[in-house]
Amino acid sequence: MSRTCATAPADGAVPADGRQTARKTLQEQALGAERARFRQLLAQVGSGEHTSTGLSREEAREAMDLMLAHQASDAQLGAFLIAHRIRRPAPLELTGMLDSYRNTGPVLRTPGRRPLCFGVPYDGRSRTAPLLPLVALLLAAAGVPVVLHGGDPMPVKYGVTLAELFAALGLEWRQLELEAVQERLDLHGLALTHQPRHFPAANHLVRVREEIGKRPPVASLELLWTPHQGDHLLVSGFVHPPTETRAWEALAAAGETDLLTVKGLEGSTDLPTTRAGITARVRHGSVERLILHPRDHGIETEEVAWHSLDHWRSAALQALQGEGELAPALRWNLGAYLWFAGQISDLPTALAQAEALMATRVGLAQLERLQ
Repeated sequence: MSRTCATAPADGAVPADGRQTARKTLQEQALGAERARFRQLLAQVGSGEHTSTGLSREEAREAMDLMLAHQASDAQLGAFLIAHRIRRPAPLELTGMLDSYRNTGPVLRTPGRRPLCFGVPYDGRSRTAPLLPLVALLLAAAGVPVVLHGGDPMPVKYGVTLAELFAALGLEWRQLELEAVQERLDLHGLALTHQPRHFPAANHLVRVREEIGKRPPVASLELLWTPHQGDHLLVSGFVHPPTETRAWEALAAAGETDLLTVKGLEGSTDLPTTRAGITARVRHGSVERLILHPRDHGIETEEVAWHSLDHWRSAALQALQGEGELAPALRWNLGAYLWFAGQISDLPTALAQAEALMATRVGLAQLERLQ
């Protein structure tokens, strides 16, 4: 009979588990407890195709909390963002990051009123003329509050932003205190939070995004988050079908009960005029696919190309009066969103109401009140 005996460590020797604990303690002392913890989370998403485990909802929130609190180094931020882009965040990871944004970011409220809250790409538009600022002005004039959020021109596209478009119309958001933004929402039914001013913790990540040169998972998060807290219809743009499905799952876990996803122009929520508008309404987990054909409603114009802020301003002011190259697309989008908001029971009637609103120039009057 053979027998195996454990060998006691020689005098002064440190057991293997003791050496590991000592190394861990030295690492924490060198990095700091927060960076050491972030490195553990980074290892879970950056370990490769076969060993990466991803993060739980709680871990994803913790990782985003550390990033927003500037507790991770730039090297760690870049590694995390690019690793997460390569492996694609799971829906619950997006939910966890959304939890962090909701807890850290600016907050707007509309007691007793149900706004439309739009999530559009922060890196802006570069090929087609945006419609959302005009749609928002007209919706607000029609009694439908609108909450928007955005930032400065951002990688990788550096397109024109919502704040720049509003400023071209004489309506500035970028220098307002959050209390003033809330006051505009209270009085006039329209708000735009601007990331550098109202969410500087998130804006800290822009420099790293510029250096990695790719859209990180934070870009997906920006389509799902809104500064509004309370009952609302969340409208989120998407490009690829897998992105839409992830959004449904992430937002369902986050408690969003009414969601509209839109395959809009350049990832925005602007419905196209040259093809069917692919949308989906998700209410309490039930998905209804809605395909909107502009030709069925007399809309057959080409998409209007983006040229410059000056060109867009002129076309936008004309469109608010029901005239010019942007008017047909504005009528199409305004009618659709009046219908989506539940203001009007059917799309043809909503389109007729949109035409009437534009003809009476209420959008221009709303712009003057906001100015």
